[in-house]
Amino acid sequence: MLDGVTSPVFPVQVRHGSPFPQDIFRALIAAGLHATEGGPVSYCLPYSRAPLDASIRSWATSCEILADLAGTGAEPHLETFGGCLMGQLCPPGLLVAMSVLEGMFFRQHGLRSVSLSYAQQTSQDQDAEAVLALRRLAAQWLPDVECHVVVYAYMGVYPRTSGGATALLADAARLAVRTGAARLIVKTVAEAYRIPSIADNVSALETAAAAAAGQRYAPAAGDTGIYAEASALIEAVAGLRADLGRALADAFRSGYLDIPYCLHPDNAGRTRSYIDPAGALRWSDTGSMPIRPAARPGGSGELTSDGLLASLSYVERKYDEASLDESLDKETADDPYPGARAACQPA
Repeated sequence: MLDGVTSPVFPVQVRHGSPFPQDIFRALIAAGLHATEGGPVSYCLPYSRAPLDASIRSWATSCEILADLAGTGAEPHLETFGGCLMGQLCPPGLLVAMSVLEGMFFRQHGLRSVSLSYAQQTSQDQDAEAVLALRRLAAQWLPDVECHVVVYAYMGVYPRTSGGATALLADAARLAVRTGAARLIVKTVAEAYRIPSIADNVSALETAAAAAAGQRYAPAAGDTGIYAEASALIEAVAGLRADLGRALADAFRSGYLDIPYCLHPDNAGRTRSYIDPAGALRWSDTGSMPIRPAARPGGSGELTSDGLLASLSYVERKYDEASLDESLDKETADDPYPGARAACQPA
């Protein structure tokens, strides 16, 4: 599969999902590769019920296996999945903090080339603020590491209409350019239905390229406190122990880090989030984390099961409804007999 494909201008990155990746790392090295992804938290809490302590130990060993490649002339690279935790409904401050913390963990175990992830969420403006905060914090905490940011197109419930899915991907591409991200992980119009084909993926790449073409880097963004929130979380964890792996384990035990709606036994499960009227992700309960939520508008109470389901489908509905409205507008504009159509509608 790799024959004639790998080159410095076309690197191949192995994706997996394992909390215990030593054998995967050894296999990819044996195949002549040196780039992969994941992390001790981000490939444990969402994907498995493996003990977090065990995942952290395994990832420490795995990072060292990969870092040993540096002595062979290859530049080993590791991408954290920390900015994609749960795919959706995780407020950006925690995603940014987890991405930086896993990057710091990689650095502590010998890696000098890393990428930091961030998954598109529910608000374009909030996402832009988050990615810029991520870049700023990377410069502070990883100053001696070759580092870049990777934006992931939305990872939650995807729009079912072709127009909605295309518009969501286009917004992800614009976000990546607007914030100076180096790479974009695309999604296809088939995302809501099936595993995409090669043609689906090619079309997604073309859509993203077309959307990105009209954009330019625009570092100015609003400040709703994402940088301050992520900074507080990073500082709290880094202050627990010099060994960042043990610090991460302690942080989850104490609730300093707590992923909303994550059912893993090592996650405290006391935090909750909601989507505000403007479409931004906010905290309704921060548990024991060293941050405090802003006052929730209207004094509304806990998120109900119906409210959770509505939140999970928020992006799907937002983009599908916009796509259907656009189709109806076009249909009306193209109709040579709009009066006759209106007269034929039932009362």
